[in-house]
Amino acid sequence: MYDTTKPYKNQILELIKSSWETPYVSVKNGVVEKKFCLKEFHHTDGIGTKGIYHWKQKSLRNAVLDSLAMNLNDLPLARAKPYALIDHLFLPNDNEENILEIMSCLTEECKKRNIAITGGETAIHSNMNEIEMSITMLGFIENEKQNKFKIKDNLIGIKSSGLHSNGFTKLREVFGEEYKPEFIVPTKIYSDAILDLNEKYDIHGMMHITGGAYTKLKDLLDNSDAVIENHLLKPQIIFYNLYLRGVSAEEMYKTFNCGVGFILSAAKKDSNKIISELKKSDLESCVIGEIVRGSGKIKIQSVFNNKELVL
Repeated sequence: MYDTTKPYKNQILELIKSSWETPYVSVKNGVVEKKFCLKEFHHTDGIGTKGIYHWKQKSLRNAVLDSLAMNLNDLPLARAKPYALIDHLFLPNDNEENILEIMSCLTEECKKRNIAITGGETAIHSNMNEIEMSITMLGFIENEKQNKFKIKDNLIGIKSSGLHSNGFTKLREVFGEEYKPEFIVPTKIYSDAILDLNEKYDIHGMMHITGGAYTKLKDLLDNSDAVIENHLLKPQIIFYNLYLRGVSAEEMYKTFNCGVGFILSAAKKDSNKIISELKKSDLESCVIGEIVRGSGKIKIQSVFNNKELVL
């Protein structure tokens, strides 16, 4: 039964209070005092229907990591550094143990990154059969820069951890009630390493490969095409399974990351240095293609059928 008084709220408050003093903000009685005066970038996202599997398997820590990753990985596109977040947690039932586990994990991950949890809400929806964790992430921008690919840039792909947190509506259509452990592997968080790289190298364009997958690269093209031909970062087995169960090669690249979770572009002279730096952060990467003069198309040599796709 749902206890509207939320008897665990004091425990949650004590957890998040431990995140309230950072190099960027100070929070007193819920009032936020910023220690900087800079432009900002705000972002909201959640884990979508992947939450069905997280709830059934009680992979609650992975759900938190997914929710964080879906926000943290988009901030570098604006060259923004996170400093605060507000969470909105939806659960099918009022389970104190589950809620405290989720908030403990969220607090732990935020404190690692000097992110203050400045607000939030827990909602119990008894008609749900999943967890949804939506986060609004706030970041500040010290050096604003246009996020665009440049002709002659190398495209550097960074390996994904698997399905990440998009495409699960299609996945459920394909697999039905079947469950595989790959369904709850959390989205890899790239932002920590990417923000450090951005201070060392002239990175022209960045894209987190989530909903819309490789079609998102079109937003970064200007009188140019993105040509992707190198598949050294092989898709995980789950992607081949989806293709073999009837998802077309074109739809694979429009819906799923196919083994590459983040793409950035830089001059050829910097590519090997960037790849070496990413390796130090335990991120596998390689040059997967280049930017050429064109008309805004994405050209991919499909790893699934070896044919060229034009998106």
